[in-house]
Amino acid sequence: MRTSLPTAAAAATCLATASLLLATTAHAATSAFADEAGDVGPGVDLRSVKVVNGEENLRVVTTHRDLVPGFRSQAGGKVFLDTDPEDKGPEYVLVGGYFEGTDYALVAVDGWSDQDGERVECSYTSRLDYDAETVRSRFSQDCFDRDDATTDVRVEVRVSGARKGGGTAVDWLGTPRTFSAPVPQG
Repeated sequence: MRTSLPTAAAAATCLATASLLLATTAHAATSAFADEAGDVGPGVDLRSVKVVNGEENLRVVTTHRDLVPGFRSQAGGKVFLDTDPEDKGPEYVLVGGYFEGTDYALVAVDGWSDQDGERVECSYTSRLDYDAETVRSRFSQDCFDRDDATTDVRVEVRVSGARKGGGTAVDWLGTPRTFSAPVPQG
C-alpha cells in the first residue's frame, strides 16, 4: 500500500502539470510596446500599450503619465487597428476623450483619418482609470470584418491634449503612423 501514495502523488502532479499546460495554450497572445516617457506634457503622455489578442476579444490597454479627469486637459486618443495585412493603413480606429464626460466610438476607416469613417455596431468598451493612469479597451472579435477566422492585429496609438502655453501636444506610439509588431490571435 505504501507504493500507492507516490503513484497517487505522481498522478496528481501529472494532472496538475497537464492542466497548467492546457491553460497556458488557451491564453491569448499578448504583446507590450513602450513609448518614450515625458516626450509630451502631463495628461496625455503615452507610456505603454499592451495588446491581448484573444479568441473572443481584443484588448488594448494604454498607460499614461498624469492622466487627469479635468476637461482642461483636452486629452483624447485614437487606437488604430490593422486587421488586414494586405491593405495599407488601419481598418478601424477607436476615438475617444480621456477626461470625464467624454464619449468614444469604434469607426471603420480607410486610412489614417476618421473623418469619413462609419461607426461600427458591435460589442466594445473603453474605460478610464485615473488612479492607474490607464485606458482599457475591449473589442469583440466579431467587430472586425475578416476573410479568415483568426488574424494578427497591429496597433498604432495617437494621443493629444492641451499644452500649458497653448496649442496641442501630440504623442504617437513610436514613429507616427507606424504599426506595432503583429500580435497573433491566440
